[in-house]
Amino acid sequence: MGFNCGIVGLPNVGKSTLFNALTSTQAAEAANFPFCTIEPNTGRVGVPDPRLTKVADIAKSAQIIPTQLEFVDIAGLVRGASKGEGLGNQFLANIRETDAIVMVLRCFEDDNITHVEGSVDPIRDAEVITTELMIADLESLEKREQALIKRVRGNDIEAKETLALVARVLPLLRDGKPARVLLPELSPDERERFRQLQLLTSKPQLYVANVDEDNAATGNALSAKVAELAKAEGAVSVIISAAIESEVAQLDDPEEKKEFLAGLGLDEPGLNKVIRAGYELLGLLTFFTVGPKEARAWTVRKGATAPEAAGAIHTDFQRGFIKAETIAYDDYVALGGESGARDGGKLRQEGKEYIVKDGDIFHFRFNV
Repeated sequence: MGFNCGIVGLPNVGKSTLFNALTSTQAAEAANFPFCTIEPNTGRVGVPDPRLTKVADIAKSAQIIPTQLEFVDIAGLVRGASKGEGLGNQFLANIRETDAIVMVLRCFEDDNITHVEGSVDPIRDAEVITTELMIADLESLEKREQALIKRVRGNDIEAKETLALVARVLPLLRDGKPARVLLPELSPDERERFRQLQLLTSKPQLYVANVDEDNAATGNALSAKVAELAKAEGAVSVIISAAIESEVAQLDDPEEKKEFLAGLGLDEPGLNKVIRAGYELLGLLTFFTVGPKEARAWTVRKGATAPEAAGAIHTDFQRGFIKAETIAYDDYVALGGESGARDGGKLRQEGKEYIVKDGDIFHFRFNV
């Protein structure tokens, strides 16, 4: 089961530097000119979770395997992308394939790094990107609306329901609002139909304020504006210094990394915050399988049932699901592992209707 976040932004805002640090590679060429990232680069990163280390210590697991999140570095967008300017059409096609948007906004001044808009203004940059996405969605829906009207005349019930949904989205886009504003009002069935519209502005969004090294711990006036923008939209913002993250990514010794960050007033890499925020943005949660061979974290969407969690490990587990032996994380830690939880009456037998809780430790019983 794969989940990915598309890293987007104007050229020269630190997208590729962030991506390189995230994946600890130089897969995306970071250069001081627009469109240096032509094809979307993809990298998978482990999701930081101290709970995994804790349960592994208790079980004396030989190996620790975190769950992963995929990031896609997408070519920089410029004003007019919805009309094909720059690499606009390619940019829009690539972002359509992602599950969420991580919008990197430049919040630092540097005369040696040009800005495609001529000055540093993260709010303007965010508006440029959002406007281009909304225009693309608007044009897409207006074309689809005409085709749906024809199908409705032929008594196509499915087209009628989709047309009704399109009629609710179009006024929002025309009013300068992203399609995701409608999400809270939709029923589960409508949400699935809404998802099938593949709208760019329907995707959840995270703002990353990229500051200089001196402001990595506290942010600055520009990143404060980004935080205000995110709060007004009910979104989340994270402060990082891509330059610092790039340096940290090159350090192999954990203690050396810790000392380097401490000297800058940071208790952990900013990337950890980006990864966790992206994970949360997608509505995901983590469950664990723990044993002497390995302790492993797995990902499912919030609201997933126990059989669906079993299917994240292997489709046979879901198909032949019988029950899930379940221990809550807090109980596992408090009682010193599986034996203690069993003796303390905290190991439960859960069936097909059980809804997974974040931190659950499972042992699945199945028969295929």
